[in-house]
Amino acid sequence: MIAIVAALEAELAAVLDAARASGEVTRHTVAGRGFLRGRLAGHDVLLALSGVGKVAAAATATVLAERADAVVMVGTAGGIGPGVRTGDVVVADALLQHDVDPRPLFPRWHVEGTVRFLPDERLTRALSAAARHVVEAHRVTPPASFGELGIEAPSVHTGLIASGDQFVSTHRDSDRLRADLPDLLAVEMEGAALAQVCTTAGVPFALARTISDRADDDAHLDFPRFLDAVAAPYAHDLVLGLLAHLPAGRDTQ
Repeated sequence: MIAIVAALEAELAAVLDAARASGEVTRHTVAGRGFLRGRLAGHDVLLALSGVGKVAAAATATVLAERADAVVMVGTAGGIGPGVRTGDVVVADALLQHDVDPRPLFPRWHVEGTVRFLPDERLTRALSAAARHVVEAHRVTPPASFGELGIEAPSVHTGLIASGDQFVSTHRDSDRLRADLPDLLAVEMEGAALAQVCTTAGVPFALARTISDRADDDAHLDFPRFLDAVAAPYAHDLVLGLLAHLPAGRDTQ
């Protein structure tokens, strides 16, 4: 059983459509967190909207970690690292919570004995392969919407993603993150919380984010249109590509 998670309904819409086209999808609610169960690309899947923010993501991840063999998160993020542009995909090889600071009791960003949560290597390799395929397809034949949204020759990056309960949208905030975390590629609001829960529960996880903007004052984007035209189809192709790299009908461990 593989759980697929996104924060926003639009980010998961195309994946849900694919699951419904594959067969029956049933709705379940546990501790107030809703999820859908179905089949996709030969796998039993759980599809869940985490909602925005670390608490919502952690609550959803806790429910899923008791039911899934692996958890994969997709969605959008703001680009922070050099060369990370709108339309690119960042696959996480580490996640941290940039708004956690327990000093002087513990080091900065320290949570439950660690600073950086590390995704499952096998899932991350599969997700990276899917991301490269998705991006290459869109480089060869870019949709008309790409030019209208300012997307040129998208790329795949692998590295650190940071999460916090703030929407980073100014030069000051993004510059501060770059100064504090020179290897940071992208920033969002859920991934590291999901990573913490999965790490504690011993459940393999992986995460990929489509870059919607540069997380600064220069971000001028029709975000709803980006979700529909870019983020949703990317999420669909990332998830289907990932599942194609995994043995059907078996867990990922």
